[in-house]
Amino acid sequence: MNIITHYNKLCMWLRFWTIQDWPGIIRSHTKGGIMNVATVLQELSSLGEEKYKRVLMRNHGVREPFFGVPIRELQKIRKRVGENYRLSMDLYASGNYDAMYLAGLIAEPEKMSYEDFQIWIEGAYGGSLYGSTVPGVAAESSLGEKLAAEWETSENPLIAAAGWATWSSIVSIRPDHLLDLESLQSKIRTIPDRIGAAPDRVRYQMNNYIIAVGCYVKCLTEACLKAADVLGKVEADLGPNHCTIPSAREYIQKVQARGSIGKKRKSARC
Repeated sequence: MNIITHYNKLCMWLRFWTIQDWPGIIRSHTKGGIMNVATVLQELSSLGEEKYKRVLMRNHGVREPFFGVPIRELQKIRKRVGENYRLSMDLYASGNYDAMYLAGLIAEPEKMSYEDFQIWIEGAYGGSLYGSTVPGVAAESSLGEKLAAEWETSENPLIAAAGWATWSSIVSIRPDHLLDLESLQSKIRTIPDRIGAAPDRVRYQMNNYIIAVGCYVKCLTEACLKAADVLGKVEADLGPNHCTIPSAREYIQKVQARGSIGKKRKSARC
């Protein structure tokens, strides 16, 4: 193959990728070869565990296609690949649950558009996608508040649950002086009146919101404890699994006892 042929192939390859994709491509290339959907899915297929897959299908609503890859293995790939906007978008679009979860881990939130997030939330059908993966990425984006506010009012229970989960993720990572404290407090006041009529998964996330704000926003801890007393024990049908709804008061008080109220997380994604 002569040098002209090499040059032409290089030009074709570069035209395929946009400028914003280059940093991710370079990182992936330098960490063991260029990663694409095909190579990632091939690797994931070798890491699946049948027992874990059965648990996800039976207890958490995850459906085919997927391999049942443990989160610890996905984290290893995340560490090796780093953040990569193009790859994350392609992995999520694959519809494979393991790939969709990994997409959230390697996403570049600030490169994602409003339309990107709408595609993701509409595809967040179960498992951790609507309660953790998409909300975690959204919270790390400058679009976080806009998305949370829109999603929480959705008539689709999973999208509404994702909206509340996004608020919880936002307060867990953002400094208090960058939060709209009045808006947060308004939600604390209204949740006791709204939670009873909310769908099960939304009810679960509303309770989590009280916990999150109480634990991560020190100036609102007492307000959350008062709201927790009004809520009492929250009940919700979360499906055929062992997931339970924690007592908001007990959870916040445990964090208080550790002296960890107000300590923020480094990332909303895990």
